[in-house]
Amino acid sequence: MAKAIEEFQLSGGRTLTVGHFGLGMQGKSVGSVKQEVHDGDTINVRALGNFGVRFLGVDAPEISFRLPNNSRQFIPISDARWETFLTDPFADPAGADFAQMLSPALLNHLQENLGPGVASNHSRHAVAAQRELERQIEGDIAELEKTNDTFEFFLAFSAEITDRFGRLLAYINREQKATPRPLDYNTRLLKAGSIDPYFIWPNINPFRKAPSLKAAVLQPCSANTTAEQDSVLREARTFVQAARLAQVGVFDAQDPLQLQAFELRFLGERRLPARWVIDLSQNDDVLIPPQDYHTIPNVEDRLFIPDDYLPLFLEVGWRQLE
Repeated sequence: MAKAIEEFQLSGGRTLTVGHFGLGMQGKSVGSVKQEVHDGDTINVRALGNFGVRFLGVDAPEISFRLPNNSRQFIPISDARWETFLTDPFADPAGADFAQMLSPALLNHLQENLGPGVASNHSRHAVAAQRELERQIEGDIAELEKTNDTFEFFLAFSAEITDRFGRLLAYINREQKATPRPLDYNTRLLKAGSIDPYFIWPNINPFRKAPSLKAAVLQPCSANTTAEQDSVLREARTFVQAARLAQVGVFDAQDPLQLQAFELRFLGERRLPARWVIDLSQNDDVLIPPQDYHTIPNVEDRLFIPDDYLPLFLEVGWRQLE
């Protein structure tokens, strides 16, 4: 089935996000025009297709992604073309030009994690994460005595509802009447060590609970205190630390994930990192430049700030590290 919301590439590198919807439902039947039109600028609709849901706060190794010069097709990371590319993404002229745009420190960091076998390593971890999520959902279906037809998901949204691919951005769990619910799938996979944290402001706790973006801005010299005081963020970071200590999943002692998913993506798109970073292990006032994210060694200590929101942080006293 087609996606209810999808992205199309236009000429000049631009994209257009479109949706496919029909008249809304009245009970179990499609409503009439008169029933579904609320007023001159509002109508009830139903999705004609599936929605993709991108889990917030986490980043799983990629099953497939787009290679340079093939921007419309997602190619499995197990494909031999990815093995060639990740052995040396800077080998061709366009790659060499991209390397010149990277800081020497970031280029060195990447090169330390690239080479023969990186694609197969990434693919193995991607499949393992995929299987773990399948196991969690199948376990919930069995525990709740549901079927594939009757099982439902519960989605909790944040400040941003969709991403540039038209996917919903959410924390996702099983739907159940009784409370409390178990951990959401985002956090369960962190606990299993199957995926990395990817904390992007303002879409994680405690910032997503704020009444406005301005109120959600983290105050200077309070990052570590805030991260420790919020129980949800503290728990997520603790799960990652425990997985590292146990050397499981992406931290496997014999076969750790060599290249993080967002690194594979910006290499594949030949797109510079654009999010500033705050170190959650420190109580300082420093915004670390996008290309220096790797200077924060532990992934659970990185809070990424999209460039569009940078002025909000500068206004309250954060300073950009040169």
